[in-house]
Amino acid sequence: MFLYNLTLQRATGISFAIHGNFSGTKQQEIVVSRGKILELLRPDPNTGKVHTLLTVEVFGVIRSLMAFRLTGGTKDYIVVGSDSGRIVILEYQPSKNMFEKIHQETFGKSGCRRIVPGQFLAVDPKGRAVMISAIEKQKLVYILNRDAAARLTISSPLEAHKANTLVYHVVGVDVGFENPMFACLEMDYEEADNDPTGEAAANTQQTLTFYELDLGLNHVVRKYSEPLEEHGNFLITVPGGSDGPSGVLICSENYITYKNFGDQPDIRCPIPRRRNDLDDPERGMIFVCSATHKTKSMFFFLAQTEQGDIFKITLETDEDMVTEIRLKYFDTVPVAAAMCVLKTGFLFVASEFGNHYLYQIAHLGDDDEEPEFSSAMPLEEGDTFFFQPRPLKNLVLVDELDSLSPILFCQIADLANEDTPQLYVACGRGPRSSLRVLRHGLEVSEMAVSELPGNPNAVWTVRRHIEDEFDAYIIVSFVNATLVLSIGETVEEVTDSGFLGTTPTLSCSLLGDDALVQVYPDGIRHIRADKRVNEWKTPGKKTIVKCAVNQRQVVIALTGGELVYFEMDPSGQLNEYTERKEMSADVVCMSLANVPPGEQRSRFLAVGLVDNTVRIISLDPSDCLQPLSMQALPAQPESLCIVEMGGTEKQDELGERGSIGFLYLNIGLQNGVLLRTVLDPVTGDLSDTRTRYLGSRPVKLFRVRMQGQEAVLAMSSRSWLSYSYQSRFHLTPLSYETLEFASGFASEQCPEGIVAISTNTLRILALEKLGAVFNQVAFPLQYTPRKFVIHPESNNLIIIETDHNAYTEATKAQRKQQMAEEMVEAAGEDERELAAEMAAAFLNENLPESIFGAPKAGNGQWASVIRVMNPIQGNTLDLVQLEQNEAAFSVAVCRFSNTGEDWYVLVGVAKDLILNPRSVAGGFVYTYKLVNNGEKLEFLHKTPVEEVPAAIAPFQGRVLIGVGKLLRVYDLGKKKLLRKCENKHIANYISGIQTIGHRVIVSDVQESFIWVRYKRNENQLIIFADDTYPRWVTTASLLDYDTVAGADKFGNICVVMPFALGNLEQSPEGTHKVIMNYHVGETVLSLQKTTLIPGGSESLVYTTLSGGIGILVPFTSHEDHDFFQHVEMHLRSEHPPLCGRDHLSFRSYYFPVKNVIDGDLCEQFNSMEPNKQKNVSEELDRTPPEVSKKLEDIRTRYAF
Repeated sequence: MFLYNLTLQRATGISFAIHGNFSGTKQQEIVVSRGKILELLRPDPNTGKVHTLLTVEVFGVIRSLMAFRLTGGTKDYIVVGSDSGRIVILEYQPSKNMFEKIHQETFGKSGCRRIVPGQFLAVDPKGRAVMISAIEKQKLVYILNRDAAARLTISSPLEAHKANTLVYHVVGVDVGFENPMFACLEMDYEEADNDPTGEAAANTQQTLTFYELDLGLNHVVRKYSEPLEEHGNFLITVPGGSDGPSGVLICSENYITYKNFGDQPDIRCPIPRRRNDLDDPERGMIFVCSATHKTKSMFFFLAQTEQGDIFKITLETDEDMVTEIRLKYFDTVPVAAAMCVLKTGFLFVASEFGNHYLYQIAHLGDDDEEPEFSSAMPLEEGDTFFFQPRPLKNLVLVDELDSLSPILFCQIADLANEDTPQLYVACGRGPRSSLRVLRHGLEVSEMAVSELPGNPNAVWTVRRHIEDEFDAYIIVSFVNATLVLSIGETVEEVTDSGFLGTTPTLSCSLLGDDALVQVYPDGIRHIRADKRVNEWKTPGKKTIVKCAVNQRQVVIALTGGELVYFEMDPSGQLNEYTERKEMSADVVCMSLANVPPGEQRSRFLAVGLVDNTVRIISLDPSDCLQPLSMQALPAQPESLCIVEMGGTEKQDELGERGSIGFLYLNIGLQNGVLLRTVLDPVTGDLSDTRTRYLGSRPVKLFRVRMQGQEAVLAMSSRSWLSYSYQSRFHLTPLSYETLEFASGFASEQCPEGIVAISTNTLRILALEKLGAVFNQVAFPLQYTPRKFVIHPESNNLIIIETDHNAYTEATKAQRKQQMAEEMVEAAGEDERELAAEMAAAFLNENLPESIFGAPKAGNGQWASVIRVMNPIQGNTLDLVQLEQNEAAFSVAVCRFSNTGEDWYVLVGVAKDLILNPRSVAGGFVYTYKLVNNGEKLEFLHKTPVEEVPAAIAPFQGRVLIGVGKLLRVYDLGKKKLLRKCENKHIANYISGIQTIGHRVIVSDVQESFIWVRYKRNENQLIIFADDTYPRWVTTASLLDYDTVAGADKFGNICVVMPFALGNLEQSPEGTHKVIMNYHVGETVLSLQKTTLIPGGSESLVYTTLSGGIGILVPFTSHEDHDFFQHVEMHLRSEHPPLCGRDHLSFRSYYFPVKNVIDGDLCEQFNSMEPNKQKNVSEELDRTPPEVSKKLEDIRTRYAF
């Protein structure tokens, strides 16, 4: 068995985010890393929408990311620290839309190791040097400069090693143009290591150490070091030189401290706390991330606490000495992994879990009533300030980037009866978690819907002048009339546009610079800018049946297949070409390409005929109306559309943006198939046809603009958009009802929209999330979802949600009541009334936990609910709250052979579980009966067990439960479940159970799979095979009776089968045969064998903790496998990963990769440079289009 790995949805969790001007223009961009992916985002400063410009897989772990700019430069470079043992500097090339590797310097072994640098990066604020550090011992400094040709140069590394030292954080100190300086949070553990009593370990202090790079002597000196009182977790650089006082802010538990060397005294300020917080009062508070904003005249920091509250921090100075730190509560947003303040006034928040946000900073919070806290205010040691959290005031949300991270569980099923299965994904953490339903398709936002006085049959938009940015008219054609709507503040009917309203319209367009043309069955109407009208009437009894128009040309087909061609002359008149062309059959469709920039005309006309052919006809004056090429079709064509696609943006001398792409002829057939063919721009030949079945109705095609490029909207029983995005073609359905006719639409509110008709309505739509594979509907949950099962009869989901360090609703109410009573008691006699009012206000206030976070209850505190949900509407049908400290870990829905048709839900619950050091007071298995057609849980009984029941599976009319490390068979009794059989020989802890026939495959938490057979007659569970590798299994899925696919904690997927000499199930000494191994690079938490598209083949779908969704698909022939093996081999050498990691060793991180070909690497073929593509495809005896067609085919056979 050979498999091919494809990513359907890339990981969405963000680990680092940096901002800068990476394309060298004034535009602010953000570079984010998502584990093994680098992505460049550009927030549009006008609309605030975030667009993805480029996404690259680097096949390595990105451990640190920094933006840096040479002194006096205008362009930011990206420095990446990864697990490759190399430092890599990248530059973004906007013309090619790619990251170019400028430098790659090797300094150590690959892999994430303790003493190999890569974990921390720090950049000198003036862009002269960069320090890359390991967690322990090693630090290297590289000097960066430019050569005579203004190219970036890098020096050999300078060492700043110190043995037995752990590093917590490193930053570059802003010292102006003095020698570059780096500040590190370090801890020396040498004494603690050598002291057997453990006293030294208790007294070891963290130190703040400054390293200076002496540019004159070209080496690094350890300049200064001082011990810290509190344990710091990160540093913030304070602007220096002419901009500020220099130095660093140390964020530590409960305090923020300013330090600088010289005679500057330390300034420290406590971190303010929320007033009346339900959190454990003994818990410390830390800042988790920060962002700096600096202008010519001022600077401030935004720092976020672990509850999500952002404080604005400013420093008061007196002649370069800092006198106080000031903190002011700014706003509360979800806890972030990284924040960036952009020069354009936006705050980008890369959330730790869940969706990411872009906020506009509306106010700087200077002039509001919010109290300001200062280090100069007198406080007792250990006391702090209090503030009241509130909804957003200074920030305004402008865009939200959907993120599935973390996906904890996923099931794929067609519960909504839509033919295509949906993915039901449990994701998020705590109060921000949700159940999301993913469907393949682009999300459509409806801008406007209006009713029309009848059923129209076509719609177009036109501009008044070629220079106009936006459309002026919408023209709607009916069976016997044409309606002209003018676009302004509102859309209203106009009658003075010059269009003929008493006839249906076949097409209309802007002609030349400022004239309009309307083609109708009896003629052509040419409307000049000064409203003069020229008419061309059809001869005799003939009428116009089809037409094609662009900015300078009009072609019409008369009844009987006669073509008439008009072209605009320099004076703006439409002139008919002397000859007419008789076609051999009736014309059913026609298309002209847009006039290329700087040319007089489009050279090709495509004509579809009744005889199932498409012909390309030349419009060049030298051979006008001569046929150039022809293609036979499997069915009659319905519509044609020539577009220029897949081009990269180029800027010409005038700075005009245009794109140079390929011409494609799209052919929509009457049987619902779309063909895409390459049209040779010189000879007009047609080659390299790709086909795709779209739906049951004939396919109509419309040209629209998406992200500055041409795209095709194809309409059948579903609407599809064919567009080029990041050098790959996408053909994605729209998640919207059936449309009948459409046209591109541009207005101020909606610069790249679509106006479409559906029955008797006119709709204005926008597609914003291009490149997204799924559109999602999210239903909020209360705690982190752990697992869910689908009730087979009602299709309802039964979800268990469990959070550690959390209160149940009942305990929360109790705590609030208790605190309110304490407030009243603590008050003196005369303050009683005021205190009672405050207590009442405290009890009434209810801040949404999804934004402000849930209170942290402390270790060993658990909260759980069991929820029955309708997955289509997303409404909760039943909710069972468990007691405080009862944690649900497993759920199953099953029938028992002794109770007939009733369905039961079993939930495995742990009581008083403490994770470290591990202890548990026992567990329960709650048994519920599903009543009301699967909508309500009726409690039957609870069965006490001695350990955590972490896995439950139905088995032959009974149920298998993994209780700790015991595997047991239970049956339903009146008062509790009755134990029937058990096996005590499993190593550690059962994390999952799969069953097939008499076989039970048990996954152990750290000992891989154990194969067990149930012998009915002896009533025994007998182990007959196990694995030789200790895999830490997270999830498993049966592929057939003999094979099981599993995934482990470290991001590997394997497929294994038991293997023994002689009869397998008789001889109990079997081992495993490994069929495949593959390192995904993200922890996989769900695996399922399923088909994703109707009529597609089966594939193994996996979802990862970082929000990625991928599939492993089997090859059907040896030729295919051979071909892709060679593609992968050539790409490994021709197109090595961006961050310097070796592709083969990345995919073999833990186990050597076996029998899997990496489709993500193969698909990078499309983004290679054309000459490299040519070299690779010649090695394979193919042409580049053939290779990319193979890549596209294997994708569309199994998925999208």
